[in-house]
Amino acid sequence: MSDISSSSPARLAALDQFRGYTMVGMLLVNFLGSYEVCPRILKHSHDYCSYADTIMPQFLFAAGFAMQLSLGRRLQQGGQMPWARAIRRILSLAAIAIVWYSFCDLSAIVQKFRTEDTTVVLGTLFKRNLFQTLLHIAITSLWILPVIGASSRVRMGYAAFSGMLHVVLSGWFNFQWVNSNPMGIDGGPLGFLTWSIPAICGTLACDLVRSKGASAARSLIGPGIGLMFIAWCWSCGSTLYNVPAELVNEQKAVKLAEDPVLPSPERIQRWSGSSMEPPFVPPPNAEHRKWNYWMMSQRGGTISYTTFSAGFSLVVFALFLWACDSYKWQTGIFRTLGTNSLAAYLLHDVASWWISPWFPKSSGPFMVTFGFLCFSGFVYGVCWMMERRGWLIRV
Repeated sequence: MSDISSSSPARLAALDQFRGYTMVGMLLVNFLGSYEVCPRILKHSHDYCSYADTIMPQFLFAAGFAMQLSLGRRLQQGGQMPWARAIRRILSLAAIAIVWYSFCDLSAIVQKFRTEDTTVVLGTLFKRNLFQTLLHIAITSLWILPVIGASSRVRMGYAAFSGMLHVVLSGWFNFQWVNSNPMGIDGGPLGFLTWSIPAICGTLACDLVRSKGASAARSLIGPGIGLMFIAWCWSCGSTLYNVPAELVNEQKAVKLAEDPVLPSPERIQRWSGSSMEPPFVPPPNAEHRKWNYWMMSQRGGTISYTTFSAGFSLVVFALFLWACDSYKWQTGIFRTLGTNSLAAYLLHDVASWWISPWFPKSSGPFMVTFGFLCFSGFVYGVCWMMERRGWLIRV
């Protein structure tokens, strides 16, 4: 079969399995990441791309795929873009995100307004509290909506334009702003510019799956690896920010480079010619390499990070497509969490409120593992009961 339709549920199973895997990955890193025994690769980092940092881009990839699947099919059948319906759904997700993230930390937010400067509190809200996964998905979806019905070339050009705009704005003010107190996360309010890269890659993957079916897996692997290689080459610019041995003690207290986006001529001249670490290998600390825009940083939403993660998402999705469509492989937990991903996302916050306090951050491996099983078991169990009753939370 070479088309995605209601008569080919296996085609959609690959997306659900991919989403379910991403959700399990989120549960893993969000619970374990705050514990001392957790290895760095499972923690969110700010100066390289860890495994934990590959999870959020996969949500954007899946969102782009789903948008193209629903809206692109209608356009291919000769219909018109349902602008009102699409915008209404996106704004509904944005409203859920704002209400939910405000509710999750309501008491702390109210207390901050009472005790701290209003400007600082608003900065925290926009750089940390509100602009998390759900709101980023909503705003990124709105940003790419005008090109959903366009050709693949137009969408790729739009992704490149968005990325370059982010580089320009980061050089102007954004990178410094996101990395100043209060520290931002996930790129801050302008993160949608580079989050559009994995989202648009999701739309392109949908096109390939629609036209080629299961054989699209092979067609996705090459571009995915290519994107990762290009992004890694961009990240090699980080080596320009290596601190000479004689200056390490002088700049020890300074984490961020003075010229984080466009390196100064002096910096270029004293470049040692050192090579970049392979993907997923931690870089030197800030004493030996100053933070800069070219490193893979989820906090900064840097173009090297989102491009690398977009390529990684393509490869991971290709593996699920190959397994699900060629061998009819599926896992129940991935299906349950993938088909009701919004419910699972909201439930993971609830599980954190109830379960995490029982396990101190200094807990040993056994207790942390037990805590994770309780944490993930709660989320899966509730989603499993909702699945049996046909309850799905969608916007």
